[in-house]
This record gives sequence, structure tokens and C-alpha cells, in this order.
Amino acid sequence: MSTDYKSIIRPLMGDYRYIHSCNVAEEAVILAKLYGCDEEKAYTAGILHDITKEFPKEEQLQIIRDGGIILDDVQKNAPKLWHSVSGSVYIQTHLGLTDEDVINAIRYHTTGRANMSLLEKIIYTADYTSAERSYNGADVMREKSRNSLEEAMIFSCQFTLQNLSEKQAAIHPDQLFCYNDLVLHKA
Repeated sequence: MSTDYKSIIRPLMGDYRYIHSCNVAEEAVILAKLYGCDEEKAYTAGILHDITKEFPKEEQLQIIRDGGIILDDVQKNAPKLWHSVSGSVYIQTHLGLTDEDVINAIRYHTTGRANMSLLEKIIYTADYTSAERSYNGADVMREKSRNSLEEAMIFSCQFTLQNLSEKQAAIHPDQLFCYNDLVLHKA
């Protein structure tokens, strides 16, 4: 890898987030090899996917505003979604990345969306299946990811949709579009 992204992200995050980011990058490379995606792009998107996650909320919002992005009502009320949007802007403005696929993989790694690229699916899945993940269903998700990205993503969407609905939390439309797209285009 030509750029040392580990040294860039290290001062921006605590130990857990740094380890998670490294693990997501490693998992993304494994999935890229398995599914025929560019491994360097997978590593780059994986290592950078949470680059702004530990930034103060106001700083994340300022990055989003500076990027000309207007959050929708669900996003405005879901600060957990901000880092993916602010991260996609940050990597462009502060790191000079211009690869749209890497930018979109970071932007949509939390919600997914309809018509995701292979790289977007890999980063979305790697975030759920990285080595330190131990939530109920993590092993099932890892196993599914080795057979079908789409099946793993359907599983994760079901998990997320159920979790959010049980909490009576808003569900971002991109998450629903992602789920519907996956289900409607199952092979």
C-alpha cells in the first residue's frame, strides 16, 4: 500500500477504534480476494471507514456542511450516521482521495444503499465481520460472508432493521433500499 494510512488515522482515534479500523481493512482485503475486487481499494476504504467517528459531533456536522451535504431528517436525528458522511468528505478534503468508489464505500458503510458496488458491499460487510466483532450473530455473519456477500448483507440488514424497530428508532431510507435491492435481486 503506497500511503501509510495507519499513521494518519492513529492520532484521530482511541485504541478500540484503531484496532477495529485495522481489522476492517484486513477483512476487506480477504473479501476482496474472495470476490475479485481491487485489494488496495478495499484496504484503503477499510482502514479509513471510521476516520471521523471519534471527532466531536459539531466538527462532524461542520465537515458535512463544508462538503455541501444537507442531512435528511433521519440523519439529523441519528448522530451515529454522521461519521460515514463526514468521513467521505474528510478523505477528499484532507487526504485528497478522489476515487468515487472508495468515497462511496465510506459514505454508505453504515446504511448501505440500493445498487451498491462490489467495494461498497465489501466495506459494509467487513465492518460487521471484522475480527474483534463479537455481537450475537457475528460468527453467522462471517460464515455467510465467505459464501455470499449478498446473503451476509441481508442477514445484517435484518439484524439492523429489527434492532432499530424494537427501539422505535428511525430507519434511514438507504437501509430499506439496500435491503429491498438485495432481496429483489437474489440469485
